[in-house]
Amino acid sequence: MDSFFEYREIRDFAEKFSDKEVAPLASSIDEKGEIPETLRRKLGENGLLGQFIPEEYGGASMNHVEYALIVEEISRACASTGVFVSAHCSLCVWPILEYGTGAQKERYLPKLSSGQAVGCFCLSESGAGSDPGGLATRAVDCGDHYELTGMKNWVTNAREATVAIVFARTGEEKGHRGISAFIVDIPCPGLELIKIEDKLGIRGSSTGQFALDKVRIPKGNLLGQKGKGLSIALATLDGGRIGIGAQATGIARAAFSYAKKYASERVQFGRTIAEFQAIQFMLADMSTKIGASQLLTLSAAQKKEAGMDYTLEAARAKLFSSESAMWITTKAIQICGGNGYTREYPLERYFRDAKITEIYEGTSEIQRIVIASCELRGVAEKVKGQQ
Repeated sequence: MDSFFEYREIRDFAEKFSDKEVAPLASSIDEKGEIPETLRRKLGENGLLGQFIPEEYGGASMNHVEYALIVEEISRACASTGVFVSAHCSLCVWPILEYGTGAQKERYLPKLSSGQAVGCFCLSESGAGSDPGGLATRAVDCGDHYELTGMKNWVTNAREATVAIVFARTGEEKGHRGISAFIVDIPCPGLELIKIEDKLGIRGSSTGQFALDKVRIPKGNLLGQKGKGLSIALATLDGGRIGIGAQATGIARAAFSYAKKYASERVQFGRTIAEFQAIQFMLADMSTKIGASQLLTLSAAQKKEAGMDYTLEAARAKLFSSESAMWITTKAIQICGGNGYTREYPLERYFRDAKITEIYEGTSEIQRIVIASCELRGVAEKVKGQQ
């Protein structure tokens, strides 16, 4: 595996941008439940919304390792802003890049790159969370267009989005068959944002519910092949898990940094609490989990960039990084004691933000299913070959 040190320059850039532009706003973003338009504009101006969009479409032509490093650094400063960038890039931009026609790329990528347009991903429904086969939204073929009707839940960037990747049934088949993907412009007649969720964490990231009532979609906005929407969704989620792994790692780093500083300054029994072995062991385990999370996430990103199968690596990275972030933020509060439990300190925000990383882009339980499936498939193929 190539060294990740070659990406020091992009990490330094993301670190400086996050410290200057993002971190000072993090507490306010959490309190107000919104990412300021000025910050969103700066993200676009600095190429952070068009990270792996080619230069011909106004993008920064970065690779997926650079993307993971950037999301990690932004999330270290503000997890809400981190997932805003991650969802925009991995859940909307990437499927258009990967499956879009030339006309679709020409129309959407320049706007998504500059931040003039913000992207979102509409897959989940009340009956289709971990199982997309329960999807009920329908797309009726009306000759020169489709009409989409249904409900979409848990849409990240719902309030800001102007471009949505929407999944709907175009066939009569049940389960995972007959699902197609569409590019939908927002606003449009028949599409209504009916709810913004009041969440525990990542409060600055808008999570909403869309109602679609005979939303007219031109035939030219079908993304990829008709009936192949599920494969597009699953491939997109694989890449999205790299972003969530990076987000979780950034949150964990922020909590660790704060706990480490606090332990080095807090005096009890005549010495800093960092001198006590119990605290040192917690810090040592936190540091180790962060290092492992970074390597797992960057390894998955590197495999994706190389065009290799990365489903297993992405699931591992997402599972380990998210559960590590939850553990690390919990221990960070423990180290800071009662102070860590108050809103005067940022640890309670890190704790609240960390929890969602175990849930979205596939729960920890789903990640374990994916990992086990990948591992057992390899064993089954080997056994079959020996028979």
